[in-house]
Amino acid sequence: MSQRPFGIDPDIRTAATLPARVYSDPALFRVQQERVFARTWQYAGHDDLVSVAGQVFPFTLLPGALDEPLLLTRDGDDRLHCLSNVCTHRGTLVAEGAGHLQQLRCRYHGRRFALDGRFHSMPEFEETANFPSKADDLPSIPLARLERFLMVALAPVMPFDDVAAPVRARVAGLPFADLAFDAGAARDYLVEANWALYVDNYLEGFHIPYVHSSLATTLDYGAYAVELERYAVLQLGIAKPGERSFTLPAGHRDADRSVAAYYFWLFPTTMFNVYPWGVSVNVVTPLAVDRTRVSFLPFVWDEGARGEGAGSGLDRVEREDEAIVEAVQRGVRSRLYDRGRYSPTREGGVHHFHRLLAEFMHA
Repeated sequence: MSQRPFGIDPDIRTAATLPARVYSDPALFRVQQERVFARTWQYAGHDDLVSVAGQVFPFTLLPGALDEPLLLTRDGDDRLHCLSNVCTHRGTLVAEGAGHLQQLRCRYHGRRFALDGRFHSMPEFEETANFPSKADDLPSIPLARLERFLMVALAPVMPFDDVAAPVRARVAGLPFADLAFDAGAARDYLVEANWALYVDNYLEGFHIPYVHSSLATTLDYGAYAVELERYAVLQLGIAKPGERSFTLPAGHRDADRSVAAYYFWLFPTTMFNVYPWGVSVNVVTPLAVDRTRVSFLPFVWDEGARGEGAGSGLDRVEREDEAIVEAVQRGVRSRLYDRGRYSPTREGGVHHFHRLLAEFMHA
């Protein structure tokens, strides 16, 4: 039953939403692991993690969904790399902690690699034929940058520029070089719901007057705008009179609007929320079919603006979102619910996401 195909009508006026089983069926979650997550760009970290030559930073890409051990490195020529963190001898993890290294050395049998992943040496292999070969290098992983942020993909079906171009065009000129990561304010939230339900909720401002009373006092609901790109959605939160907003230069396409926040979603799991005080990166990690970790990672360029407008009180907003999404997860398990309908005026972003998800799952 779980493998029945489904589609999303491109006409939002006649379309039905995702089938409820997409949010609750473990078999469909396994399909998403290979067809969605492994083929798209995911957030890996920020450039301060490997800012000087010799720095290494191991991490696991999407624990629970991909569980892929990877490694960010900066070599002696100041080049940035993303490598497999699995030794090409017997599969041991190569680096198990961040730090500064001259070389990578596997602690199991002593195999060594340069910081760009090239095989360097291995004891007791003098009699091995046809050794070393390219297969003895650590595999290199596609790595891209969006300002200060690093994105990786295991087997991307699209260039990262196709994903990020709308973001770059909209935020060009903002002081990204001044961003400082506020580790003390970073938060992880465990949401007992499917990852796609969390994305659904993020991609519409329809619920703001009903769920977020504090946010509704700062944003002009009637002026809320949504723009669709091939692999992204931009939501523009417009400030009510007197509320904090961006000061944009003449000639900027939004110069005549009081933009309180740019909410960028990159398919499938990364959000860049740009406020007058800086950027909150939201990383959605699908831990299981009905469990999701959402990481709030704040990067600040104007501390003085942080307590005002749409970018303030983010913990409260997140907890309100968490409660409503968990309620939806309980609801979509019902035997009496299958598919809903879209509001053409308010749920264009959700419809766009559902079409992308269906496209990738049936690829």
